[in-house]
Amino acid sequence: MNPKIFKAYDIRGIYPNDINEDNIIYITKAIYTFLTRTLNKHSLTIVLGRDMRLSSPSLMAQAKIVLINLGAQVIDVGLVSTPTLYFAVKHLECDAGIQISASHNPKEYNGIKYLYKKAYGQLVKVAKNTGMDQVKEYALSQDFTQDISGGSSIEKDVSEEEIDYAISTVSPSQIKTFKVVADPANAMGIIFLEKLFARYPQIKLVKMNFQLDGSFPSHEANPLKFELLKPLQEKIISEKADFGIATDGDADRVFFLDENGEVIPATMITSLIAREILRKKKGEKILVDVRYVRNAQKVIEDEGGKMEMNVVGHSLITEHLNRVRGAFAGESSGHFFFRETGGAESTVRVILYMLNILSRENKPLSEIVKTVHSSFESGETNYALPPGLSAKKVFDDFASKYKDANIILIDGVTIEYPDWRFNLRASNTEPLIRLNLEAKSEDLMKIKLQEVKDIIFSYPGVTAS
Repeated sequence: MNPKIFKAYDIRGIYPNDINEDNIIYITKAIYTFLTRTLNKHSLTIVLGRDMRLSSPSLMAQAKIVLINLGAQVIDVGLVSTPTLYFAVKHLECDAGIQISASHNPKEYNGIKYLYKKAYGQLVKVAKNTGMDQVKEYALSQDFTQDISGGSSIEKDVSEEEIDYAISTVSPSQIKTFKVVADPANAMGIIFLEKLFARYPQIKLVKMNFQLDGSFPSHEANPLKFELLKPLQEKIISEKADFGIATDGDADRVFFLDENGEVIPATMITSLIAREILRKKKGEKILVDVRYVRNAQKVIEDEGGKMEMNVVGHSLITEHLNRVRGAFAGESSGHFFFRETGGAESTVRVILYMLNILSRENKPLSEIVKTVHSSFESGETNYALPPGLSAKKVFDDFASKYKDANIILIDGVTIEYPDWRFNLRASNTEPLIRLNLEAKSEDLMKIKLQEVKDIIFSYPGVTAS
């Protein structure tokens, strides 16, 4: 077994070289062993789901057999988005969940995300800081819980219950008539988009790439690659739509585009939802990742909330949100997290919030976004360091060079001045450092971005990636 499949946030590799029907037996046993030892229980109730990748049915079938043989009570939720699996674990009061998915990766990949439930319905996504290394050790050493009798399996569809719960907690008012173009890239967003918009017949849903297909015939299911959104942008304009939606492969990330086809930065969506939450209840804690904070910070402070800055990474954000009992967290990569969902993502809730805002404000989305825009963001740029140059060395040098700034040493280094700031951090998934910068004006943002880039490129051997 290739030990490199055990990543910072999940298990992932190329099928069938890295992950296949043989080694998923050992991976599943390792996950179940970790869960039984962590929860101090021997017969667990496990929600099991999968995405639409071509290898997912056989991998899930093998994992299901293993879990039943280990004595698990398996609730098979079938084809679901990852947020739907999260919902099922909490809603059905199960011990844990396993999702067969490689998220936004290309078609040749597959993987596993898994989590367990703590007291009060809080979810723990197993990642590097919460048990991934233990699972890796169990899998490689084959240190497993022994098979026991009594395992079973039932099938259950929770998709409508997920939408019911989201509507009941978001409580949207009178949803108006809209035209919406959605591109889920032949992936898992299709299921809940179909079901959600069926609840609102006044909304015309213009569908792009709405056939589940693990070969991704249209394009890679990664809305962070904005160049992939060009057909969606063109469709929004030709249809004269009110806005557009793009989701990633397992639909735990969502991006919105306005009526002009412009991609709305995820931080703007964070700001809009934070404002909605705080207008109902002042004093709530809202979490924002360290890359960009200024737009959300102003809204949160204006609305009487408390902002907390957290590191990048969906499992780490879920842990932080639950630990401080925050109401909501937004990540600039398009993940959005809620207290009501155990600290996990809920794309359905995000869409409902946006529909509610658009219905109430009765303005184009581009105009609504302007009301929460106070800081200009550079977008992320990536750099590969040459052998012998560590990310820590670069971060230490920046902290020394900008020693008159407010320096924050979580997730790399963050340099803050009153009118501009930037974060430089090491990637958790690739051998890169990542730069994100924001400023009060677009001109200042461009000037400071070039300044920081020049310093990065002053190190011999650094290349843009």
